[in-house]
Amino acid sequence: MAETLAKDGKSNLPMGAGLTALDEDYRENLYQVLDDVRERAPVLRDTELNHVFVTRHDDVKAVLRDRDLLVDPRTTLPDDYVRLFTPDAESETYEPSMLFLDDPDHRRLRGIVTQAFNPRSIEAMRPRIEAIAKELLDEMEGKSEVDFITAYAAPLPTIVIADMLGVERERRADFKRWSDDIVQAFDPLRGPETTARMNASQQAMRDYFTATIAERRAKPGADLISDLIRAEEDGAKLNNREVLSMCTLLLTAGNVTTTDLIGNGMHALLTHPAELAKLKADPSLIVNAVEEMLRYDGPVTDSGRHADRDIVIGGCPIERGRTVTTSLAAANHDPSVYPEPHKFDVTRADTHNQSFGGGMHICLGAPLARLEAQVAINMLLGRFPNITLGREQAVRRHLPAFRGFERMVVTL
Repeated sequence: MAETLAKDGKSNLPMGAGLTALDEDYRENLYQVLDDVRERAPVLRDTELNHVFVTRHDDVKAVLRDRDLLVDPRTTLPDDYVRLFTPDAESETYEPSMLFLDDPDHRRLRGIVTQAFNPRSIEAMRPRIEAIAKELLDEMEGKSEVDFITAYAAPLPTIVIADMLGVERERRADFKRWSDDIVQAFDPLRGPETTARMNASQQAMRDYFTATIAERRAKPGADLISDLIRAEEDGAKLNNREVLSMCTLLLTAGNVTTTDLIGNGMHALLTHPAELAKLKADPSLIVNAVEEMLRYDGPVTDSGRHADRDIVIGGCPIERGRTVTTSLAAANHDPSVYPEPHKFDVTRADTHNQSFGGGMHICLGAPLARLEAQVAINMLLGRFPNITLGREQAVRRHLPAFRGFERMVVTL
């Protein structure tokens, strides 16, 4: 079995919710908690939620790049952790998004969608992203304090994705609310009220996209939905269900994670004045700075795979069908790989990170998220060079597998 006891023989290791943002200590002292787990039980069997929690950089990297490991919940054990947030996995009506599909379906869908996310297409979006950032900064002008998340970090990626999909301007607020609700699916311990809100938002988004897809099939436009309808891979096109699933995934995943990248990145800068001064003095550092933000305090803390066979990780056997949760946050702070891992340094020489996952399931929207963060942060500092954190304590979101702020007041 994977280690349940720590190397020191004690069993007082975090388990269950204690390994998620639902726990205050984990949420507020994430990297200290992960240091302790990595040191004492680097391959930890969580007996409360039934998964294996892996924290060493090289183990995380190996799991994410193992092409034989799976992501489809339907191939996990019935009591597995993943089943807690996919309780309908055994249902005939269960239709996983690309995020939870294995090959050959994953390869086919990703091949089609990748056509819209190639480097040339993403770079072509820079002027539009800059225009959106300027519009939001104009709205902040003249205010002494704002909630940075509500005013800037959250609406920017929402508008970017909505524009890509051809969503009407007046529906942007709906899409932000829906995506915030839908991402609660990643909370395996959510209550009935949250589940009801999540289901209602899923249905509202489904209804919207169903009608929009029908309109685009009849009259294609210059938007991503039309591109998805037109695109094909090896002669195969997406059906309506697949287009709908892809739109929902792009909107929800693209919104939350990019918001958190921008929010976490600015929080790191504002709590490290010397690094902020370096970036303001040399804005060309932004590319390296964003990579360091991803490493230092990335928007996604965990990513999962499960075994298609009995395997061994870090000397510990893991049974077929059991989820291996890789701690991206722990991997990014592994002292065996990063000198002074808890130091935030926008000029760090090695900023490689695991924040977008790895292998064939590496985040499709990573280039877009990077570009949005680079543009958003540099334009913000250009407009408000004296920005500081407000006196009000920033509030972290309580959502497993994600790391970001619900509220972060700044003084402009």
